[in-house]
Amino acid sequence: MKLDILAFGAHPDDVELGCGATITKEVSLGKKVGVVDLTRGELGTRGSGELRIIEANNAAKIMGVSVRENLGFSDGFFTNDKEHQLEIIKMIRKYKPEVVLCNAIDDRHIDHGKGSKLVSDACFLSGLLKIETEVEGKQQEKWRPKQVYHYIQWKNIKPDFVVDVTGFIENKAAAVLAYSSQFYDPKSNEPETPITSKNFIDSINYRAKDLGRLIGVEYAEGFTSERYVAVENLSKLI
Repeated sequence: MKLDILAFGAHPDDVELGCGATITKEVSLGKKVGVVDLTRGELGTRGSGELRIIEANNAAKIMGVSVRENLGFSDGFFTNDKEHQLEIIKMIRKYKPEVVLCNAIDDRHIDHGKGSKLVSDACFLSGLLKIETEVEGKQQEKWRPKQVYHYIQWKNIKPDFVVDVTGFIENKAAAVLAYSSQFYDPKSNEPETPITSKNFIDSINYRAKDLGRLIGVEYAEGFTSERYVAVENLSKLI
């Protein structure tokens, strides 16, 4: 299956929180989108790795993505080395995306920055002919995505561009809340974490609303780019 967009997240729920509305919008426009989670998020204070897989599949249905896979890397301890790069290269060559979305370049959780660099490096290496990989006994062809964009997570990183997601923020919220073990629940007796507060859930709306305000729409999501964002002509900016 060839995908238009492949989104990577260090943990299940990273993609939903970072670019869930953008993904839902792209799916609505007929694009084929997939998600690859690097870990099961098994070190999370609440829930378990097994539960996160179930929640991730439920969220995938809400977003309407074509496929979701989990690479089973070690939560908190995966590294940017040949072994992990090759596993990501296999995913890139398997789905041949034009665009890759991945974690924030710098963030509160150490896995986010690590995952960001790991996926970015793998995107480049995937285009090298002499790196050989195979899946299910079949040799893969080289493939390099045209674009690699990084969504924004905990930290307020200045975006290089923003996407109008008006009309899709409700879908994003629903996909995030599919992870019922992770977020605000006034009835829960489990330990509190920075992401279990009501303020964190509310931030899904108010952060998108503030970015939307800056470009004259209701809601938006921001991304950083690894290279200059080009336009065909000045009229495209209007």
